[in-house]
Amino acid sequence: MGWFNKSSFNWTNIVSFNNLEDLMKLSYDHKLLLFKHSTRCSISSMAKNRIEVVNQIKIENCFLLDLISYREISDKIESIFQVKHESPQVLIIKDGKCIQHLSHMEISWSNIN
Repeated sequence: MGWFNKSSFNWTNIVSFNNLEDLMKLSYDHKLLLFKHSTRCSISSMAKNRIEVVNQIKIENCFLLDLISYREISDKIESIFQVKHESPQVLIIKDGKCIQHLSHMEISWSNIN
């Protein structure tokens, strides 16, 4: 199972609206992964573990939003990208736009383009 391949995964935490603006700017140079994570949900934890399988990484710039602590940022993400909120949820961001989104059991590197 994936957790044996895991090492210290390099998440960048989104903790402010400024972090979200920085993410948007960076998306014009790189494809980004934004993981919306509920720390109270076992499905979210399993999905996060699937992303943390280091030998399968397809996107180097990965951002993590704690939905419990920063729900207002999640609401802003829904507004900016016009993607209905789900949890857990992954958004792939490029050039300021969401080019793909996955939720729940869909979340894995094999499903990310």
